[in-house]
Amino acid sequence: MAALAAASIVAAPSQPAAASDAAAASDAAATAGPSVQVNGGDLVDVDTGRRLWSVHPYIARPMGSITKVMTALVVLKAGGLNREIRVTSDAVRYVRSTGASSAGLIAGDVLTVRQLLEAMLLPSGCDAAYILATAYGPGRPAFIRKMNAMARSMDLMSSHFASFDGMPFPTEYSTYSSPADLIRIGERAMRNSVFRGIVGQRRFYLPAGPRHHAYLWRTTDGLIGSYHGAIGVKTGNTIAAGYCLLFEARRKGHTLFGVVLHADPSSGGLASAVAAAEQVLNWGFRQV
Repeated sequence: MAALAAASIVAAPSQPAAASDAAAASDAAATAGPSVQVNGGDLVDVDTGRRLWSVHPYIARPMGSITKVMTALVVLKAGGLNREIRVTSDAVRYVRSTGASSAGLIAGDVLTVRQLLEAMLLPSGCDAAYILATAYGPGRPAFIRKMNAMARSMDLMSSHFASFDGMPFPTEYSTYSSPADLIRIGERAMRNSVFRGIVGQRRFYLPAGPRHHAYLWRTTDGLIGSYHGAIGVKTGNTIAAGYCLLFEARRKGHTLFGVVLHADPSSGGLASAVAAAEQVLNWGFRQV
């Protein structure tokens, strides 16, 4: 894993000179923060906009399924949450052939867009992301262009999307973002009540209906339900990205938004990113 961590730093896209200068200043200002082993990270006081802690906040890196936050933003901007979409055999085949995370969708079922967002954001279903991207492009290449157009409209200078779900296609480093950009993407998403309601849940049960099977989707975010004040948002994991978590928590009138990328895997799987986020949040709440 140490070799992978090194590779992710070497392969990360270069940053603009202005961003590099800002990164150096930010890192110098945040050296006294919590001691966590991550390749990238950021923590912001939402109420004041003040950066409390960071690790290379302007360096772009792969972030795995945190990509699906941007996927959700594109869908939510387009609207049509009650639109019904049929689960295709292509979507089911996609997750089976790639080993991507799945919501267990069954070909032939008809689900609403809102239900597909639940399936994409809670269990990180790449099958749901595939269906949404295909419907809202229309077609996945067109959808990815919309993701990058939104990134440009948000002035995200260190972000690029080559996939709709964060999977390493065409390469591990073709979809990337910086911690600072991910904070901005996450804050934009959490301002949407539908998104916020979905990612704040531990589970979502969809009873069987006339046109679909029953589904039970559980969040992959280990902070939800276990860390006091946690209200979202999304995990990510690929070989290049390592274990990642974009998170928001609120305590005693203060709201902190943060991200950790490529956490030390010694805690085991995504638990390593959760443990790092907990440590960062605990430290952060002592500063506000």
